[in-house]
Amino acid sequence: MRKRLIAGNWKMNMHWNEAMTLISELVQKESEGNWRNADVTIIPPSIYLRSAFEFLKNSGSKIELGAQNVAATENGAFTGEVSASMVHQIGTSLVLVGHSERREYFAENDEALVNKIRCVLDQNLTPLFCCGEHLDHRNSGNHESTILHQLESVVFEFTADEVSNMIIAYEPIWAIGTGETASPQQAQEMHAFIRTSIQKKFGNEVSNKLRILYGGSMNPENAAELLAQPDVDGGLIGGASIDANKFQAIIEA
Repeated sequence: MRKRLIAGNWKMNMHWNEAMTLISELVQKESEGNWRNADVTIIPPSIYLRSAFEFLKNSGSKIELGAQNVAATENGAFTGEVSASMVHQIGTSLVLVGHSERREYFAENDEALVNKIRCVLDQNLTPLFCCGEHLDHRNSGNHESTILHQLESVVFEFTADEVSNMIIAYEPIWAIGTGETASPQQAQEMHAFIRTSIQKKFGNEVSNKLRILYGGSMNPENAAELLAQPDVDGGLIGGASIDANKFQAIIEA
């Protein structure tokens, strides 16, 4: 059985004191709560990763660390970029790739995403690949073909062994930060579609192992019903992940 994963994407939020206070609160809640049924990852801004790693290690926490982004190449004259090997060496185990905000605001294309995943895998890190559709794709009935194109253009460029070391997040773009959420039935339908697409390309072993997270405004009120769906293996949490009480409630759902 696939163990649930709750991953908190902090995006570009919180200053130093706020970030470290939140990590401290999460470690305290981890020690007091029931987190046995889920793996937990936090994904802070990269500037906080090393301090977060040291705090979590010193406290004996099982919370893992993820990076929000890495460069599409390993090193060189790329001012402002951070490589997969850099985040690996400071304690990161997972990297977001293909988040809708990176695609839309930073014009990341399929070629860049493939290169990023290769860099991530080369460092024995876990790529968390995001795919999703805009509202017009859903309203026109093209949501499945949109997702399939994203899978074919990026995930299908890799081998079965490589894909078995990935995680996929389905993020309906129309439900990110809008307060809107896909219904549990809509989420299940899309997660099942993604798993079936992976199964057709890579076989049952890979598709059965693959964790597919829901990434569209999951919160304490809807988490239990979403996570009860058979193909929803966890959540990629945005806004609720920077509130320790809300994040804990999702984990314990």
